Amino acid sequence: MIGLGPAFMAIGYTIGTGSVTSMIVAGNRFGMDLLWVLVLSCFFSWVLMEVYGRYTLVTGETVLYGIRKHINGGSLIAILIIIGVSVGQWNSLIGILGISANAIFEVLAIYFPILARHSYWAILIIGATVLSLMYYILIQGKYSYLEKVLIFFVSLMGISFLLSLFFVTPSGSDLVRGLNPKIPNVPGGQMLVAAFVGTTMAAATFLSRSLFVKGKGWNISNLKDQSKDARIAAILIFLISGSIMAISATALSNSDVSIVKVFDMIGTLEPLLGSFAVTIFLFGILGAGLSSVFPILLITPILIADYQSGELDLQSKQFKLITGFACILGMLVPIFGANPINAQILSQVFNVFVLPLVIITILILVNRKQLMKEHKASLFLNISMVLALIFSCIISYNGVLAIIDSLR
Repeated sequence: MIGLGPAFMAIGYTIGTGSVTSMIVAGNRFGMDLLWVLVLSCFFSWVLMEVYGRYTLVTGETVLYGIRKHINGGSLIAILIIIGVSVGQWNSLIGILGISANAIFEVLAIYFPILARHSYWAILIIGATVLSLMYYILIQGKYSYLEKVLIFFVSLMGISFLLSLFFVTPSGSDLVRGLNPKIPNVPGGQMLVAAFVGTTMAAATFLSRSLFVKGKGWNISNLKDQSKDARIAAILIFLISGSIMAISATALSNSDVSIVKVFDMIGTLEPLLGSFAVTIFLFGILGAGLSSVFPILLITPILIADYQSGELDLQSKQFKLITGFACILGMLVPIFGANPINAQILSQVFNVFVLPLVIITILILVNRKQLMKEHKASLFLNISMVLALIFSCIISYNGVLAIIDSLR
């Protein structure tokens, strides 16, 4: 398994309940029409994972540390990136915990109807229990341990969603139509496209890759392993995310069901598969949620460690305080009883805004011959990164319009 490892961390960051929510709502509202967004996002994600991992293996430096050291004004740029990514990921955590707690509650309520009378406190207790357990595991572990936990949750998620796809296969014509680039001209269309990119091209995925590649113990002799790992991550992200969207699009194609509550998401397949679908989809949603909690709790300590020295100490006081603060933030949706689906989609939009800065800085670093030597970015990678930058700027602008429209 030497060629795998950081891929599971990348999937954990990329496919959480935010991705599940965005894909299901997109499939529910627009069928497979946004498949083109997913294809482009996954392709550009592969490119960025490749160059971020390559930079670290060749130079021995993590990227934020490299930005601070080698780019004029790099300290300010790195701090802005840390703030932007942390805010976006913490917003995601709020929605993730809300959706996971609600999902568990809705299923428990099927077997214990009395819980419906105490929904607020039940969801609050479930959320607090999940976060407490995650925090305890996190501060006890090392990279190799966290990797094993992520492999389990990601595998649970992937198997659940791919298994569900066998029961509801989309038509070839729907897939072809989904590759035609267009943004649905309907209320919420722009925000959903921005959320798509925010969850699939997550800046946290690329920035964290430096430390995870180092944590794996790889060096310049593992360049091929790193490239293989990046390809596998991008392919799995596409297959799992595409499956979720296809399941929603196909299962609800002849239905008036609208995704409003978490139970609507869990029950997406119920008209076709009955209670079995609830079980399969529940495991998928929980796998997505739990596989994202660990990486999101890690992200700010990772970025700060990256900025400072490129080394992460899971036992440090700084690490425990920051992750503890993130846990408290994660309880906001259960405490205030907000709609976690709306919160999750909006949080993914915010993840887009720092992306152009993340692409520009790595584009500069991997083209520095004195740093990269013969491993400097190829013409193909440079063209791909420029296209990714243009794409991210368009989507960021789209996200601004979506947020302005939502505030009217």
